[in-house]
Amino acid sequence: MTTFWSWLFKGSGNGAGLKRFFDRWVLLHIFVGLALAFLVPISLKEAAVTLLLPVAGIFIGLSFAWGGNAQALLQSTEIENMSSFRDGGYLEYVYTFQAAILLILLTLVLWAVAGLGVFDMVWPTCSNHYLYVLISFFLFFFSSLTVRECWHVVLGAQSMLLARFKIRKISNDR
Repeated sequence: MTTFWSWLFKGSGNGAGLKRFFDRWVLLHIFVGLALAFLVPISLKEAAVTLLLPVAGIFIGLSFAWGGNAQALLQSTEIENMSSFRDGGYLEYVYTFQAAILLILLTLVLWAVAGLGVFDMVWPTCSNHYLYVLISFFLFFFSSLTVRECWHVVLGAQSMLLARFKIRKISNDR
């Protein structure tokens, strides 16, 4: 059986799981990361403590709530049957949600490190501006990706709910 890590780096028939993060929208996330890295006038520690860590709690709550809904939907026979028509099968559904949660947790950990002041101590803006901007870019880039993945968790759960409804309706009409 394919493990999550194997699916993430190699795939299971529908390409590597990482490719889901690097589609055409990655250009938007790069733009957001660069713009915020240059425009946010406060330190990463201040940004983390003031805004981003509290917002991360909302993302986590939202994603885990909808992820729980998706988990219940994944256990339905309709979704199990539907998954047999997709390249990679059932694993694609399960591991896609898991990858989204992993990204959310990774982003939270990175901002927690920023909130502790580690980046501000190691790369103070006055002594090495370019490395600090690079770290800022990655933090805001991951944050932008995380917003998208939170939306994808909700969208994926809703799509499965609608698919299950349609499948049940078709089955009942027969």
